[in-house]
Amino acid sequence: MWSKERVAEFNRKETPFYFYDLAVLKKTLEIVKQESSKYGFHVHYALKANTNTEILNIICNSGFGADCVSGNEIKAALETGFSADNIAFAGVGKTDKEILLGLEYDIFSFNCESIQEIKVINDLGKKINKIANIALRINPDVNADTHKYITTGLEENKFGINKWELPTVIELIKQCSHINLVGLHFHIGSQITSLTPFKNLCTRVNSFREWFETQNMDIKHVNVGGGLGIDYADPDGNTIPDFENYFKLFNDFIELQPHQQLHFELGRAIVGQCGSLISRVLYVKEGVKTNFVILDAGMTELIRPALYQSSHKIENITKGDVVTNKYDVVGPICESSDCFGKAIDLPHTERGDLIAIRSAGAYGEVMASQYNLRDRVKSFCK
Repeated sequence: MWSKERVAEFNRKETPFYFYDLAVLKKTLEIVKQESSKYGFHVHYALKANTNTEILNIICNSGFGADCVSGNEIKAALETGFSADNIAFAGVGKTDKEILLGLEYDIFSFNCESIQEIKVINDLGKKINKIANIALRINPDVNADTHKYITTGLEENKFGINKWELPTVIELIKQCSHINLVGLHFHIGSQITSLTPFKNLCTRVNSFREWFETQNMDIKHVNVGGGLGIDYADPDGNTIPDFENYFKLFNDFIELQPHQQLHFELGRAIVGQCGSLISRVLYVKEGVKTNFVILDAGMTELIRPALYQSSHKIENITKGDVVTNKYDVVGPICESSDCFGKAIDLPHTERGDLIAIRSAGAYGEVMASQYNLRDRVKSFCK
């Protein structure tokens, strides 16, 4: 991964920065397209994972749709070249301004998450004489077996419409003149590393789809979300997720009518492994129980470890693979939670060494902040 030439190139740049390996991204997209096309599945890229302009351009040009969770993400998708009729708009708290934007461009679907949201979309559509295509995001009550902050498919989560609300929803839709129900939407969580939760989701989806048929509702597509995880421990040995068995599982266990399409929203699985956060060692500090490597990158550049205790592979790319010491790798932010990893095996590390924090292509740069009035993190692709 880290040739001498690449490390030398990094040394000439001001740190910290995100580096995106476009060869990894393109190979991942190639496999996604190859495996999903076997079954005629439709894949939308979840912009919330990464909105780097060059990355969006490559994904758009590869023929994927867009999954957006804000008005600005819709704008970014449109400006990049994603077709409006291939943009799904999800999110539990869409504002009137965002809804009007989606209506203006006649997007593929609003994934509705509450009874009140359906009413609001209908009222706004009526005001501007637009009919909104909607998909109902249903809470399937499926445990994704992932971190509690990134699970979304349980009844205790804020997302989606609950099963017991559906009869009321059906009656409401029948009364809404500016709503067109076209789909069902599900999403159970993120960074799911077992296929079992997806199999359980298929069972629930089949049950809901059959129920809607009994209500004489014509469902044109089913959107099963995303959530497929990546290997944070071994990014070089397992760079591309198992898309083959992922898509095959849905083909084997989802039961659809011939006219119904199956849609996916993949984010992390597409961009996670192509990105690394590159940082420089400011100081090596001896502690009572441990030694600290203090970087010029912190939770302002990559908040995931502080936010939900994520683990990323950390490498000293100046010194190579020889392991001699254990260090707590931390950032400069005035918070004790500003820590990338504890007891990390690294070569003897010194001021000025370059550190790579791997598998940071998803939910890294997009979640960066300027807390402590720090400069906005930069990035480059190659």
